[in-house]
Amino acid sequence: MRFLTLRSIAAITCALIVLTSSVCTTHAGEYYSGKPAKYVFLFIGDGMGIAQKMSTEAITGEKLAFDNFPVQGITTTQANNRFIVGSAAAATAMSSGQITNIGMIGMSPQGKDVKTIAEMAHDKGQKVGIVSSVSIDHATPAAFYAHVPKRSQYHYIDHALAASNFDYFAGGGLKDPKGTRKGIEARGNAFNAIQKAGYKIVSTRNGFDKLSPKSGKVLTYNEWLQDAGATPYEIDRRAQDISLAEFTAKGISLLDNPKGFFMMVEGGKIDWACHANDAKAAIMDTVAFNNAVKEAVDFYKKHPNDTLIVVTGDHETGGMTLGFAGTKYESHFDVLAAQNVSFEKFTQEVMEPFKNSAHGKNTFEDLKPQITKYFGLKFKGDPKKDAMVLKPFEVANLQEAFVQSMAGHLIQNNSPQAAILYGSYDPLVVAVTHTINNKAGLAWTSFKHTGTPVVTSAIGVGAESFRNNYHQSEIAKKIMAVMGIAPEVSVASK
Repeated sequence: MRFLTLRSIAAITCALIVLTSSVCTTHAGEYYSGKPAKYVFLFIGDGMGIAQKMSTEAITGEKLAFDNFPVQGITTTQANNRFIVGSAAAATAMSSGQITNIGMIGMSPQGKDVKTIAEMAHDKGQKVGIVSSVSIDHATPAAFYAHVPKRSQYHYIDHALAASNFDYFAGGGLKDPKGTRKGIEARGNAFNAIQKAGYKIVSTRNGFDKLSPKSGKVLTYNEWLQDAGATPYEIDRRAQDISLAEFTAKGISLLDNPKGFFMMVEGGKIDWACHANDAKAAIMDTVAFNNAVKEAVDFYKKHPNDTLIVVTGDHETGGMTLGFAGTKYESHFDVLAAQNVSFEKFTQEVMEPFKNSAHGKNTFEDLKPQITKYFGLKFKGDPKKDAMVLKPFEVANLQEAFVQSMAGHLIQNNSPQAAILYGSYDPLVVAVTHTINNKAGLAWTSFKHTGTPVVTSAIGVGAESFRNNYHQSEIAKKIMAVMGIAPEVSVASK
């Protein structure tokens, strides 16, 4: 007869408690108890799993800066009411230590507001910065300053930004500043509320470059918001567009002060690219995210005894796999070099105008030159001599997707098969990205999140506590301990 050890019983108990949204740790010693860090960075690569990291390193030939950190841990991501987490629940867990329900921001499953590590830092008199490549009221950034039962309540989140009194918000814009969405009670233009709260709002490169510590509280976002209030994908970014690294560096210069600061930086478009199964766009945004981390590393080198940097993912997106049946054991990552736009830009600037001007006359033949121009896929030549030449079955797949795209322009295709093949995206665009991904030796299992664990990396003060494996809610409590705060979920005051 086999008996359970005390360690096994503790682990089983912890797993049961996680499912009921309570707090648990089997190793109290994992929490830091030394001198508090003065500067704390939390970087969240939204949708960034192990495959996203490894494919980026394989294609660029360079190791990601945070993969060189001395501490590496494995983080699980389950929500309170679903095995596969969403960004709102994941960010709430990482910002407060509270495991909560899907869609809830800054709240317990019972609807109580929970205090975030950003709010705790602010209460200590430290400055606070929130940065994201997607809209600044999206789920991940919102979970550090807002408390709403539904992540889609952007208008309420926008007003929470104004009320937060945090020092620096940067990246994307606002999704519902006027409160025009269905089911929302308008509370007045959020931009007016933000200005009334003392924020300087900057949306141009020139204005951004002029920001200094004397600027006071700041909300700054990129002038070109490519989709849903977000900054452009890195692959599409123009010279005048502000990069995630630049937003991070500016934040450091504005926040640095004798009392220290807390900064959360999200690479949100890694997730969006993976939802669409666009490997090249996801990899480029992972590079952009890594460049932002490098800014924090440069700061850490100047303040090694006062700084903690934590880098993690909130979940994996897309079920990205480093291998494809069609290439067997081979990888041909070099073929991705031919792709020079994201799925989004191709959809907006090629597919939508093409369909709008079709009038039943445009054919697949008319679109071939555009596919070659932007993705490098060729319709003539010998596939055995040139990997970019399409094989007959690949051309057939693109033709079928083209039919679905053109039909979808006239009628909504809600069939289960279409959802599995193309998700909610333009069928031809998905077929094109799948084709070039497969040629590279990459594949996808989903257009949604997956439940696979992610990696958490750390360097600096208290970094050792981020070793081993733990649920993502522990990240918040470990950071609390490093900040000199009791590592526990706290109810937030209204």
